[in-house]
Amino acid sequence: MVTSTENNSVDVVVVDDFHEWTQLVSKWFVPLDVTSVHGENFHGRVRTRTIGDVFISDISATEHQVERTLALINQDDTSYFKVSLLLAGTGLLMQDNREAVMTPGDIAVYDTNKPYTLVFNGDFRTLVVMFPHSLLDLPAETISQLTATRISGEDGLAKLVSPFLSHLAHNMETLSGHSATRLMHNTVDLVATVLHSQLDTETMDRIHSHRSQLLADVYAYIDEHLGDPSLSPSEIAAASFISTRHLHGIFKEQGITVSAWIRSRRLELCRRDFMDPLFTHKPVSYIAARRGFVDASHFSRLFRATYGQAPTAFRENARLESESSAEAA
Repeated sequence: MVTSTENNSVDVVVVDDFHEWTQLVSKWFVPLDVTSVHGENFHGRVRTRTIGDVFISDISATEHQVERTLALINQDDTSYFKVSLLLAGTGLLMQDNREAVMTPGDIAVYDTNKPYTLVFNGDFRTLVVMFPHSLLDLPAETISQLTATRISGEDGLAKLVSPFLSHLAHNMETLSGHSATRLMHNTVDLVATVLHSQLDTETMDRIHSHRSQLLADVYAYIDEHLGDPSLSPSEIAAASFISTRHLHGIFKEQGITVSAWIRSRRLELCRRDFMDPLFTHKPVSYIAARRGFVDASHFSRLFRATYGQAPTAFRENARLESESSAEAA
């Protein structure tokens, strides 16, 4: 085995011993069973890079088979999706009672939390992007409809994304710093977009229904906890059993940030309180604190900027309008 490191922490491993390869494959990815009928003439090479919680590997090797069994899954509590782009040779991916025969340029996705088999009957080269389930903005049950499905690199959005992934395989040493992490997350988003394009109308309807319900639940949680000044996206995400990144993505689709939504809801409920006779004699600071604003001066500035009046003036005008309406009645 020969190991070297390129610029920006790209590890390169060259293996001519099949036994070493079987050990290293499980170390790089997840525990796997690796077999070959021609292991005595084996040769393998991997260039791999870890950026944040995304792992990129450019793999080339002679023929062999990789299997992820239930027994191995039970020994390992990590859950990843793998996206594979075949760069050379042919491959067979099996998962969820489906088989996908892949040729160069083709993309496929599979789930390490379920059994799968990869078969390469000759020399091959492939790019594998591996990332936690939480990074992909699609429910795992939806992805299960696309695992072991060949996505042709000659059709649709894959025709655009496949060359991008290929360039990523050839240039992973150029990635560095925060821009590299951002690019990796953008890469996952591109993959999600390709997967979206493969789903049928019925499945997409279920996804939209799931997202609508999730958003409604998130809104309800925020309203129930607005009085907590420490309310944060991470807390909201944890309570909703999604990642913080997923939460931000949901709100981005609505054209607003999580923090801006919380602020707008707090201001709106304060506005309603100022119009409520039950709070007529409560200080402005009390109402502000009741809705999660700890700094009364900051609250007053936000309220004026939003509604065009200071809180006290707004409350007084609301009182006068209420009295005028009562007299008219």
